[in-house]
Amino acid sequence: MTDNSINGFDIHQIMDYLPHRYPFLMIDRVLDCDSGKSLTALKNVSFNEPFFQGHFPGQPVMPGVLILEALAQATGLLAFCSMGDERRDKLYLLVGIDKARFRGQVTPGDQLNLSVQLKRDLRGIGFYSCVARVDDQVVAEAEMMCSAQDRQP
Repeated sequence: MTDNSINGFDIHQIMDYLPHRYPFLMIDRVLDCDSGKSLTALKNVSFNEPFFQGHFPGQPVMPGVLILEALAQATGLLAFCSMGDERRDKLYLLVGIDKARFRGQVTPGDQLNLSVQLKRDLRGIGFYSCVARVDDQVVAEAEMMCSAQDRQP
């Protein structure tokens, strides 16, 4: 899948790209991927998420660090759908977060729209602009740095 643009893919294709599994896989669907440029994905937020049991009883709010994790996973998907088959030998790791801001709460029943854009790639480190939205309202944004590493045998 190294086309310039991919209309999207489902959970099975996402699981083929990312090593994450329940309960830590934070992407349900990719809407579109412009290879090497940008990706838009969705996370459906359900009351059944395990973190809602303790964050917070009586007033469930998705933890901000998990919103950032969802954005980081979206950067991994963008990188992997841009790489082609060489991705199978790689693990994509978050190496930095800058300018993270939380502008709203994410609660059960929300659909988190995740947009990531590759700003530049410098010696194997991708620099991304990331925005999470609910109902077209920005709930979180950050600049992230991620790097593809060789998988350990």
